[in-house]
Amino acid sequence: MAENKGVMVVGEVVEGKLAPITMELLGGGRALADALGEELSAVLMGSGIAELAQEAIAFGAEKVYVIDDPLLANYRTDSYVAVMEKVVKQVSPNILLLGQTAIGRDLAPRLAFRLDTAVSMDCVELSIDPESKLLLGTRPVYGGNARGVYCCETRPQMATVRSKALEPLPRDDSRKGEVINIESGLDPSMIRTEVLEKVKEEVVGIKLEDADVVICGGRGMGSAEAFQDLEALAKVLGGAVGATRPPCDNGWVPASLQVGLTGKIVGPTLYIAVALSGSSQHMSGCSGAKNIIAINKDPEANIFKEARFGVVGDYKKVLPAFTEKLKKLVSG
Repeated sequence: MAENKGVMVVGEVVEGKLAPITMELLGGGRALADALGEELSAVLMGSGIAELAQEAIAFGAEKVYVIDDPLLANYRTDSYVAVMEKVVKQVSPNILLLGQTAIGRDLAPRLAFRLDTAVSMDCVELSIDPESKLLLGTRPVYGGNARGVYCCETRPQMATVRSKALEPLPRDDSRKGEVINIESGLDPSMIRTEVLEKVKEEVVGIKLEDADVVICGGRGMGSAEAFQDLEALAKVLGGAVGATRPPCDNGWVPASLQVGLTGKIVGPTLYIAVALSGSSQHMSGCSGAKNIIAINKDPEANIFKEARFGVVGDYKKVLPAFTEKLKKLVSG
């Protein structure tokens, strides 16, 4: 294999468009590439995706490797692992980045095994060690109570990155780049699974994992009706409502709203935690939030150790007043 050089991002395509995680990875990858003095490339796999290459260039890629094949229309482990193994061995990147998404979580460890290297999963921060020039991946450990920094001396150095952990570059359609088409080399007999049906989750408003503002309720909310107060606040702020595991287990809200170790991972700019204790299992799902505001009547609740701002009080009194004040501020 040739000398490993460059930072490569594995892009994701959702409903014919680049997924937000792709732009975030390109933004973070650009910083790593600049620190190493190397180029940034992206890999796009799918069917009918050729036109998306220019969009990847607009968000920072210098080269885009496009593998356009009907057999890649749906994500399937066999096909995507085989194609990525071929691309990586052909290009020999120094660093390979994937999203901590349903696809990335499945693809990354299998690909790392094929390439005889290691992968740091669920990173929330990436950097280059100034002395060794190795990739440093920071990820939550011990249920989100601490952060560990990992590096790998084998090539390519691999990492998956949590959504919203990296900032995308501003789109610049004047950027120039090279588009390289690669044959997939796939044979239908290689693929052992078949996608029979896709069931799209019905979401009213903003998707929880895409929201820039999340208002999350815990066991202390007490009932399904109480979550209407959170919905009112979310409407004012243009955000989404989430929940800890107890409200979901009790049937107060759908399981799809659960944030935490066994739920969804979110990283909004603002996370308002209402009547929740702040257990490590829950915090592992929102530790990437840039600002946490806590509302809890228990001054000893762990959530106050994690929050930037906190209000000790009954949410039934605090939340309506808070919402009304925000309405006045938003309306001007």
